[in-house]
Amino acid sequence: MAEFNQTRQTTIRIIIAAVFAIILVRLMTLQLFSSKYAKLANDQAILRKVVYPSRGIIFDRKGKAILDNITMYDLMVTPSQLKGVDTFSLCRILGVDTAEFKKRILTSIIKNSRNRPSVFEPLLSAEKYAKINENLFRFQPAFFLQERPIRSYPFKAAAHILGYVGEVDSSMLKRSNYFYQMGDFAGRSGLENYYEKVLMGQRGIQYIMRDNFNRPIGPYEKGEFDTASVAGRHLNTYIDIEVQQLAEKLMNGKVGSVVAIEPQTGGIIAMTSGPTYDPNELTGSESRKNFSRLFLDPASPLLNRGMQGVYPPGSTFKPLGALVALDEGLITPDFGYGCFGRYGPCGRPACTHSNAGHAANLSLSIANSCNSYYAHVFRMAIDNPSYNNVEKGLLKWKSYMTGFGLGHKLGIDLPGEYAGFIPDTARFNKEFRRGGWSSCTIASLGIGQGEIQATPLQMANAICLIANRGWYYTPHFVKNIEGETAEDTLLKKYREKISPLRIPNDYYQAVIDGMEMVVTNGTARNAHIDGFAVCAKTGTVENYFRKKKQQNHSFFVAFAPKENPKIAICVVVENAGYGATWAAPIASLLMEKYLTDSIAGPKRKAEIERISNVTIIPAKIKHERYVRDSIKQVKDSLLRMRLEREQKARIDSTDLAVAEKDFSDPVSLPEKKKEKTNSLIAVLPGQRYQYKKFHHPNI
Repeated sequence: MAEFNQTRQTTIRIIIAAVFAIILVRLMTLQLFSSKYAKLANDQAILRKVVYPSRGIIFDRKGKAILDNITMYDLMVTPSQLKGVDTFSLCRILGVDTAEFKKRILTSIIKNSRNRPSVFEPLLSAEKYAKINENLFRFQPAFFLQERPIRSYPFKAAAHILGYVGEVDSSMLKRSNYFYQMGDFAGRSGLENYYEKVLMGQRGIQYIMRDNFNRPIGPYEKGEFDTASVAGRHLNTYIDIEVQQLAEKLMNGKVGSVVAIEPQTGGIIAMTSGPTYDPNELTGSESRKNFSRLFLDPASPLLNRGMQGVYPPGSTFKPLGALVALDEGLITPDFGYGCFGRYGPCGRPACTHSNAGHAANLSLSIANSCNSYYAHVFRMAIDNPSYNNVEKGLLKWKSYMTGFGLGHKLGIDLPGEYAGFIPDTARFNKEFRRGGWSSCTIASLGIGQGEIQATPLQMANAICLIANRGWYYTPHFVKNIEGETAEDTLLKKYREKISPLRIPNDYYQAVIDGMEMVVTNGTARNAHIDGFAVCAKTGTVENYFRKKKQQNHSFFVAFAPKENPKIAICVVVENAGYGATWAAPIASLLMEKYLTDSIAGPKRKAEIERISNVTIIPAKIKHERYVRDSIKQVKDSLLRMRLEREQKARIDSTDLAVAEKDFSDPVSLPEKKKEKTNSLIAVLPGQRYQYKKFHHPNI
């Protein structure tokens, strides 16, 4: 028995020793070899705070900062630390209900996990920031304020050029291979997007010690492990902000675009799209609401019509057609055509001139914009006997257009450029069947109508090619980058001269002489600028909406001076009539402003006010606004009737409750009469205006 007890005691001692050894080994592992709990302890005691850098500043050609930085604050949340936080007071300050609060917390957990800080309320207004900062101790440790530099636009101009900065979404995170983090801001459009890697800078990290109440008490290890943020680099551009502002003023109340380029460098002086908006609307606490409003506007103010608007170029295309015919040896500068108001061989197009001799030579044909002349020289190019058939002739003509920069993206330093369109044989073989079309079928291409589509940027660049007598630089905004090194290859392609065609200078000179006559005694005499020889071409572009002829688009292209040109410009005003009516005077004022840095005389200044105070809205936009307002009116009426019914139901239920309280005996109340079905009569726009009955289940 004693031996048995002794054996049992030994066993118990061994078990106790083994358990103690296991505990000892586990403690040694946790303290000496495992970093898991040290990390958890650090997460509780140390706050890792991201320090966002200031983005690079953008300057115009005179060194003015056209885009700057100001500081705002994000309210950040760590969902795992919400216990004990006065969320009711926070909701009252932010103006949100508990349902919205829970939704935001859930979104933060899904996007960024429970233990990592996420943006709860971005870019606090000054009023909200003051209230939260004053009561921040009540919301800690779950909430803290994160400083964030945001953009400021002191000139309130160039919104389509500069672009805007917004919070990255899940698709951007994936595309960047998670270089960005949730809550980061990045360029979403314009120069902000194209030069994002230059402007963004580098994030910094700050480690802050917290006490047992999770309150910040100072830097961790005296900031030894902190990394400083690195500010983004600045951009110097060719933009003249004063010309840009004037262009936006002149395009006020109009739909269209202005593109002005420096021919000798390809630097873009101004690019205006109408309607535009104040770029400050897409910064700050109201940015999301403002973006939604702009996005839903039928006039599409977010669209950059300078490089995304596509139009038939109309008569502004004729100088290019003249160069093709000259280079192929089909005509000489003395070639004339007898036009009497219509192109006879094909029966169209019509010509606005019928007096004899208005197209007696190349210069006069350009000055008087003779449609018959350019339909004829186009047919000569397509039917050129050197190519045997119209298909080869059209393909050769298209190769010229490609050389002029049409039908493909030029490669501007903005995202979203449109390519335009130059038709080829495939298009017409599909439309008319092979062998079913001729040069007469497509004669409208010779006057810049029909299937051809070009952007204002492309037409301004084509005028640069003419002004330079055969070469151009790819249009771009940025002249140089601060601290530029050999690794900065973004600007390399913009410094390479492009000479796509080998057309002799004499032919360019003949066309330029004709463009000068457009201003001296042709269709654009109102584009004259004292002291400068202006070479130009007007365009009146046919425009249809729902197969109905609308007011023509007003087009104008020009460059000045004739020798050593400093500016080339394209102006488009939609639904504004003749090119000389609106586009030409707008271009003239902008060229004068750039060339002389001023507008001379009260008469010219009065012209600025006259043009800027005129509103020209295309029929399409009027129609879309009418549809939008009609739908909104119906929705508002439905909502108002639903609310009235709910209010009536509440009143009826209150009366019933009072009646039940006043009578101790059960009272049989009379059944309510069946309510009549309510309906609305709404006028809905369509091919014809019809009355249609609307039924809604809540009415």
